[in-house]
Amino acid sequence: MTKAVIYARYSSSGQREESIEGQLRECHEFAQRNGLTIVGEYIDKALTGRTDRRPDFQRMLRDSERGVFQAVICWKMDRFARNRYDSAMCKYKLKKNGVRIFYAKEAIPEGPEGIILESVMEGYAEYYSENLSQNVKRGNYDSALELKTLGQTLLGLRKGLDGRFEIDPATAPVVRRIFEEYARGEPAKDIYSRLNEEGYRTIRGGSFNKNSLHRILQNEKYVGVYQYKDIRVEDGIPPIVDRELFDRCQRMVKRHRHSPAAARETCFLLTPKLFCGHCGEPMTGDSGTSKSGRVYHYYTCNNRRARKCQKHRAVKDWIEDLVIDKLLELIHSDEFIEEVTKKCIEYQQREKDYSVLHALESRQKENEKSIQNLLAAMEVGIITQSTKSRLMALEAEREQIEKGIARELIAEPELDREQVAYFLKRFRTGDRSDEEFQAFLVDTFLNSVYLYDDDKLILALNYTGEHSKITLSLIDKIANADEEKSSCLAPLGSPRKNLPSGNGSGGFFIPLHPYHEKKPGSFPRLFVLMVENYRLSSSRSSRIPS
Repeated sequence: MTKAVIYARYSSSGQREESIEGQLRECHEFAQRNGLTIVGEYIDKALTGRTDRRPDFQRMLRDSERGVFQAVICWKMDRFARNRYDSAMCKYKLKKNGVRIFYAKEAIPEGPEGIILESVMEGYAEYYSENLSQNVKRGNYDSALELKTLGQTLLGLRKGLDGRFEIDPATAPVVRRIFEEYARGEPAKDIYSRLNEEGYRTIRGGSFNKNSLHRILQNEKYVGVYQYKDIRVEDGIPPIVDRELFDRCQRMVKRHRHSPAAARETCFLLTPKLFCGHCGEPMTGDSGTSKSGRVYHYYTCNNRRARKCQKHRAVKDWIEDLVIDKLLELIHSDEFIEEVTKKCIEYQQREKDYSVLHALESRQKENEKSIQNLLAAMEVGIITQSTKSRLMALEAEREQIEKGIARELIAEPELDREQVAYFLKRFRTGDRSDEEFQAFLVDTFLNSVYLYDDDKLILALNYTGEHSKITLSLIDKIANADEEKSSCLAPLGSPRKNLPSGNGSGGFFIPLHPYHEKKPGSFPRLFVLMVENYRLSSSRSSRIPS
């Protein structure tokens, strides 16, 4: 049995998604006629064949290295590639991995003449693609000289009978209203919120938001400018707003974009992660203004708001900087990276043992054993109609099992230690001051943070999975765990009894029983960073309003 996969593709030029169905149907028919067993399909939609940067195409090349299949079936040669260099390199990779390529609608003979024919057909496919691209570009340029719409759609404008832009009387008032309200100084959020409440929608049928509003405000087509490449015609489109109003909005957009950070909405990085160490309730973002008019941002225990907890507030910048610094210390520890990599590989292997693939492999062993027993019986002369029927059934079952195993291998690729370690070490090159990097770091590594008023902070890491629910009682047990249950895995400090004093901080990890091995009195598997004596002198002077 030769295991094969199908690769199908259509580009965005003059083709529809329905063409995929036709390609798959004819490829399946080709496989049936030629004794090939289909174990998977790779499909790229609306992607050009002039480059090999296609997700499923690259996945097919990677899977070929694992020996999952021995053949690839394409509808025609141009579905595989429209670039001779890419085609040659990718075919070489497949050939090196023992994979042949078949074309359902094109017969390529074996031998030297087949090589020549294939080269000619590849050259023609590349010529066709390049010629089509040039024709489309030339046609668009000629249409732009006539100020045609080129298929563009904008709110407030529509395509007229002559192919040029004309004002849409139904939506142009909405565009004019957006410019006028923004020029009066109304916040963008208020403008698009009102539009959405009144039932107005963007040209794509979606709700208005900050981005869609700014795209309208900065689009010169609304003052009559037609532009395509080097073609620019000032009065090429009927204007919806005048130049003076448009320029005033541009100055306001620029001023708002460069406004101080304090004027923008404050992001509380630890809102879903920070908990009170006294009552276990979440600590959420809040702000206050002092008598001098200075605005302070801090985290407050939800029970404190209800007067049920006396936990002190935590200054936002101080606690966020402290947590980020501790996480950065972790990812710069080679021992930590090694430990996380090890546990990820162990988890992957453990999950695989209970997966469909494991069940199929077990069935495969039983099937092979039954076939061998029947063959042994037939060799000594026990040949009946029942044994023949049973052997045929077992062989049919074997084929189905092998197809299932091939599908699982394609669907669930394994990660090796180098790949996991590479992903983790990429965090070391992140920009400490970048808010997006900080959020990515917190989301990836941090499960929860428990903050106490007695100079103690506990960070519970996140990579143990969703089955480990972390509660205050569990954190308290871990905080009081003896040294026999803990191990120092990273060079952040020694076990707690040897922690430095003063304003320094130290930490240690407590690896406990995995969650799937529940034992009396055991905890989920957690890696916890304990930080004591964490208060910095600067934090004491950062007073917040009462």
